[in-house]
Amino acid sequence: MSNVWPNSATRGVDGALCIAGVDVRDAAANHGTPLFIFDEEDVRARAREYREAAEKAGARKVYYAAKAFLSTAVARWVYEEGLGLDVASGGELAVALRAGVPGADLLLHGNNKSMSEIETAIQAGVARIVVDSFEEIVRVADAALRAGIVQPVLVRLTIGVEAHTHEFIATAHEDQKFGFSVASGAADEAIRRIVKLPSLEFRGLHSHIGSQIFDTDGFEEAAVRMVSFIDRLRADQGVDVAELDLGGGMGIAYLSTDEPLEIDDLASYVAQVVARECQLLGLPVPALAFEPGRAIVGRAGITIYEVGTVKPVELGDVVRTYVSVDGGMSDNIRTALYDASYTIELASRTSSADLMLVRVVGKHCESGDIVVRDAYLPSDLVPGDLLAVAATGAYCRSLASNYNYLPKPAVVGVRDGKTSVVLRRETLDDLLALDPGA
Repeated sequence: MSNVWPNSATRGVDGALCIAGVDVRDAAANHGTPLFIFDEEDVRARAREYREAAEKAGARKVYYAAKAFLSTAVARWVYEEGLGLDVASGGELAVALRAGVPGADLLLHGNNKSMSEIETAIQAGVARIVVDSFEEIVRVADAALRAGIVQPVLVRLTIGVEAHTHEFIATAHEDQKFGFSVASGAADEAIRRIVKLPSLEFRGLHSHIGSQIFDTDGFEEAAVRMVSFIDRLRADQGVDVAELDLGGGMGIAYLSTDEPLEIDDLASYVAQVVARECQLLGLPVPALAFEPGRAIVGRAGITIYEVGTVKPVELGDVVRTYVSVDGGMSDNIRTALYDASYTIELASRTSSADLMLVRVVGKHCESGDIVVRDAYLPSDLVPGDLLAVAATGAYCRSLASNYNYLPKPAVVGVRDGKTSVVLRRETLDDLLALDPGA
C-alpha cells in the first residue's frame, strides 16, 4: 500500500493535518483557500533520490521537467540538489534563468518553438535544444549562425511505443504531434540535415513515451527501439549517438492502492537494457539522461479547500452527498481532463462519525467541475471544515486557469515549522489590470 501524502504529514494533538510542522488551519488562515502547500524537503529529497539513482546507473544528467510545476523557489530547490531543468516555453525558460539556473543546466523542449524563444535560449547558453520539426532545424541553425555559436541539439523521436497510460498523456505512438517518426524515415532525414549544418552539433536522441506509467515494459521497449535506431543510423549515415535522453513518465501514487515504480530499480534496469542492446550490436553505450517531473513534486504538494455547502442527493436506495468547495477545475483540471482519481481527507479535525459517500465538487458553472468523484468522508462534515487533497503538486497549479474569473490560488512552501510564499494569491485587481476597459 502506498503513502500518498508528503513524508512529513502528521496529525496534531487535536487532529488537524500538519505538513512539515505547519498546521494546515494556520496556513489557510494566513494565506486563504484554496491553497497549495509544498513540503520543501520532500521535493529536495526526491530530487536527490533521482540524482543518486541516475549516478549509480551511470547516467549523464537528470533534468527536472518544469512543466509539472515551476516557480523560482522550486527551480532553486531542485537545482541546489544537483538537477538541471527542462523547459518547454520562453516563460519557463525565463523563470529558470531568474532562479539562477545557468544555461548549461537547461534543456529546451517544445513542438513549436518561436524564433524568439530559440534566440533567447541560445543567448542564455542552453545546453541542449530538442528539435521537433524540419522547420525548427532551420530556425535553430539560423539563430545559432547569427549568434556565432555551434548549438548542441537532440532529435526527438516518435518510436511507436504505446505507453500504458491515458491517451492524452501518451506521447510516443505514431499519431501525435511530437517528434520525428522513425517508421516513416523522417527521423533519418532530420539527422541527415542536421549533420550538414555547421552551426548545429548533433549530440543525440530524445524519446518520451508518456506520463503516469507504472510498469517497466514501455521503458524497456523504448530503450530497445532507440538502440536499434542508433545502429541503423551508424550503418546508413556513419553517425554515432553520444547521448540518449529517455524522458520521464514515472507514475506516482494518487490512491493507496497505486504501486509506482522505485526509481533505483527503474534507472538501473533501463541502463542495463541500453548497455545490453548496445553490446549485442557492437555499439558504444551513449550517456543517458532522464526527465522526471511529477515524480519529483507530485506527492510533495497538497491542496487545502474550505467546504461551502453539503447537499445530500437521493439516488434510489443510495444517497450521494455533494460537497462543494471554494476551488475546483480552475485549480485542478485533471479530474475533468483525465478522469484522475485522488485521495481526500478531512484536514481541520478528526471525526468519529460514520462515513458517507460524497462527491467533492468545485464552484464553477460546469457539471463536470469535480475534484474527487467518489470518496467517503465523515457524515458530520459542515461548512467551514477544511479538506486536504493529496498528491496535487504536479499539473494542478501549472494547469490552473481563471475560469469564472477566479483568481489563482497561492502556493506556499513549508519546512521546519515555517511557511514561505512560493507564489502569491492572485487578486481581482490582478485580473482587472489585464482589461483596458476596466
